[in-house]
Amino acid sequence: MEPQPLNRESPRGLSHELVLRLTELIQDGTIRRGEKLPTESAMMETYKVSRTVVREAMSQLQAAGLVETQQGRGSFVLNVPSQGQFAIDAPGVRTFDDVWDMLDFRLGVESEAAALAATRRTDQQLAELERLTRTFLECEARPSEAVEADFALHMAIARAAQNRHYIALLKSMGPMMIVMPKFRLLTGAQAHRTNNVRLAAVEHDSIVQAIARQEPETARAAIRLHLSNSRARLQG
Repeated sequence: MEPQPLNRESPRGLSHELVLRLTELIQDGTIRRGEKLPTESAMMETYKVSRTVVREAMSQLQAAGLVETQQGRGSFVLNVPSQGQFAIDAPGVRTFDDVWDMLDFRLGVESEAAALAATRRTDQQLAELERLTRTFLECEARPSEAVEADFALHMAIARAAQNRHYIALLKSMGPMMIVMPKFRLLTGAQAHRTNNVRLAAVEHDSIVQAIARQEPETARAAIRLHLSNSRARLQG
């Protein structure tokens, strides 16, 4: 195994970085399916990490179904991770349950993205968030543009998190992740209640202000409240 230095400045920790290195070795065929991984001692020496870091990394690989550890024999590669991108079938959101599942999923993903954005955003990204917040508020007079403006703001939060996976995931969902128009089509509910845009704009502002103050827990709570309120508005 060629020694590849880990990113010791990564906020995600050394065990996560070691998982990335080992996954790359499996993906490029350096370690093939069925082959044995290097021993704990070898990885400690190669990557200059503790035994605890190695064991945490191995636990993550096992949880992902990539590696199997056999008592007394070592750890073996089970599967080669896909190099394709995970995508959400947003056009497949057709039923009430689909709508709720989408919002529940977004709660988990976007709350963490907002927390990361609060710690990683640049001044330029903050300025873009503030601009998009104003743009969405202007949709009170043009509700037909609200979905695109809403999606643009959530995408900007993902970019401010500076993690390509959040960006790729939201892109795969597209504006359809803003499920209100689809829901109205299904239910015949009142189409353009302007106070909904106004309320969502206030919630957007709370998220962006938390990101501006670099308060990750507040940002996380603000976007969870926003998405929970979105669900309540859809139900109402």
